Amino acid sequence: ADHLAGVGVLVVVPGNDLHLIGVVVDLGDHGLGGIEQAAERGKRVVLNPAPAATLSEQLLKNLYLITPNETEAELITGIPVRDERSAEQAARTIHRAGVRHVIVTLGKKGALLCEGGRCEVIPAYRVEAVDTTAAGDVFNAGLVVALSEGRNLTDAVRFGAKAAAISVTRMGAQASAPYRSETAAF
Repeated sequence: ADHLAGVGVLVVVPGNDLHLIGVVVDLGDHGLGGIEQAAERGKRVVLNPAPAATLSEQLLKNLYLITPNETEAELITGIPVRDERSAEQAARTIHRAGVRHVIVTLGKKGALLCEGGRCEVIPAYRVEAVDTTAAGDVFNAGLVVALSEGRNLTDAVRFGAKAAAISVTRMGAQASAPYRSETAAF
């Protein structure tokens, strides 16, 4: 649709109220309009802000969940993210900008989940990594799959972490993404 120009991926899960919008290029006014329309209709908009870019307050206030990595969180907030404490400061700053839930991915250290004023680090699964190219994308895909199945955020982060852990044990990007059954059995 024209109102989604500038948005790379829009996944609508039938019978659910979860939408995932993946940004591939500059959101601009058209992409922001699509996000605003989804939020106005009560849809939960999840944004993985990769590649790193500054984001407007208008965009942030329309998000249900954002999943920046350390670099992206720093660019969004201006807070250098070097450890769990600074990741939490950045997450709380993003939350104050209007995002309901924030997950700062911390690579092999796991992910910091902040929801309802509470923050916790959910550790990554220990594996022998051979290629981390798709880890962030696979984490986000697993996260949204779990949310679409009605899991709570903590369980969804764990599911995304499982999917990412499997992916880093394989070479390539698309080829490294596990099947849902592999993730469930991990």
